[in-house]
Amino acid sequence: MADWRRARVRRAMRSLQAVLLGLLFVAGLGPILWLAKSAITPTQDTLRTPLSIFPHGIAWANLGTAWTRVHIDQYFFNTVIIAAGSWLVQLLVATTAGYALSVLRPRYGKAITGLVLGTLFVPSIVLLVPLYLTVLNPPLLNGSLLNTFWAVWLPAGASAFNVMLVKRFFDNLPREVFEAARVDGAGPFRLFWSVVLPMSRPIIGVVSVFAIIASWKDFLWPMLVLPNPALQPLSVRLPALQRFIELDVFLAALAISTIIPVVLFLVFQRMFLRGAGFGGAVKG
Repeated sequence: MADWRRARVRRAMRSLQAVLLGLLFVAGLGPILWLAKSAITPTQDTLRTPLSIFPHGIAWANLGTAWTRVHIDQYFFNTVIIAAGSWLVQLLVATTAGYALSVLRPRYGKAITGLVLGTLFVPSIVLLVPLYLTVLNPPLLNGSLLNTFWAVWLPAGASAFNVMLVKRFFDNLPREVFEAARVDGAGPFRLFWSVVLPMSRPIIGVVSVFAIIASWKDFLWPMLVLPNPALQPLSVRLPALQRFIELDVFLAALAISTIIPVVLFLVFQRMFLRGAGFGGAVKG
């Protein structure tokens, strides 16, 4: 603390902090800002002077061309459908499995928890072939799930990380509330719906953000199970169209597909993350 009283030390540390903050800004926001700038810059300007700021004006038409010619609206709709379905399935599996393991506590709950934890150590690439064969010929079904959104939604629900995350949160909830609800006659479903879920808004927000971002940027699995271009999301379709469109239009399409999830997250982040942990848990 004595060193902080010296003016030379304070100036040096503040200068170092400013440099580090600038580097973080360049590394984090630099590529996004450059993409936003290049999206409304003519191709020749991007190729000749990529770091110049609009040397020959702004080409707003790139955004309209990307939206109509590249059919961003269609692929954006596919992406939203895939992300919404994956989010719903992941949330359903994570909350119900976490509730069963943490609150209901079955007899073999510890063994099941150990098995769920064990799946975290299995690389996802190892499961790619058996998972694809399962989707190609699912048990108890007569047809294949290929070229259906179910082929993306159902595997997304098998997330051991989300299950353990939600279980850990449920472990920290007060057991007195559960006991009081049981005394009042609440069954397992009523306890889950009316008590546990209202107390779990923060963790639901965290899982929601993780699920939507992971689904939005996923490339390999949607490419394998959705070979029909009309069903593919932006992450799969845009790289396939790169060689058929101009650079400025392609960058505009990338900017649109990048800005939309960023804006959605900024708009809804408070609703996802600021919920009070115990708000509305017990009423009346």
